[in-house]
Parts: sequence; structure tokens; C-alpha cells
Amino acid sequence: MAHIFTDDNFQKEVLDSDIPVLVDFWAPWCGPCQMMGPVVEQLAKELDGKIKIGKLDVEESPETAAKYQIMSIPAFKIFKGGEVVEEMVGAMSGDVLRGKLNAHL
Repeated sequence: MAHIFTDDNFQKEVLDSDIPVLVDFWAPWCGPCQMMGPVVEQLAKELDGKIKIGKLDVEESPETAAKYQIMSIPAFKIFKGGEVVEEMVGAMSGDVLRGKLNAHL
């Protein structure tokens, strides 16, 4: 199951993580975000222990969304060692997202 990231836990769960982290910046009213939900959940199961995968609701955690300049959703950022190492915007296939993640394992 995908983790839930918030303004309150972002430092601990994402920036301080020992393994790479994929953050799915989304909102419940966003159609493309809803389409990506099952893809993100499937990858979270497949890659459990190799990469931490989670979602951050941009409306519930506006500070983090603003800090990372989220202008369009869904937006995906891969963090390693507390730094953004890759960014993607928009819906994509599971294979495309999996390939992006595998490049950082």
C-alpha cells in the first residue's frame, strides 16, 4: 500500500529516508490523478522495500506542494538522499513509471 505523506511527516518519511522515495502529488478531484492511483498502488506493492512510494494531497499539504513548485497534477518526484533526482508531470502508463523508478534503484 502506498504511504500517505503530509506537511507534518514529509521530512521524516521522504527527505530522511534511507531508500529512494516516489512522491505522487495529487488531489481527489483530479481525473488523471484518479487514473494513476491504481498504478501507484501496484508499484508500491511490487517495489516494497526497494523504494518507498506514497501520495501527497496538495490541498491537505499546501506547504510541501508550494515548496516543490507543484503547478500541475499529477506530478511525480523521485527523491534520493533528500534531493529531487527526477520529476514527471501528467498521467503515464505503469510501464513508463516503473522504468523511471527502476533507473533509481
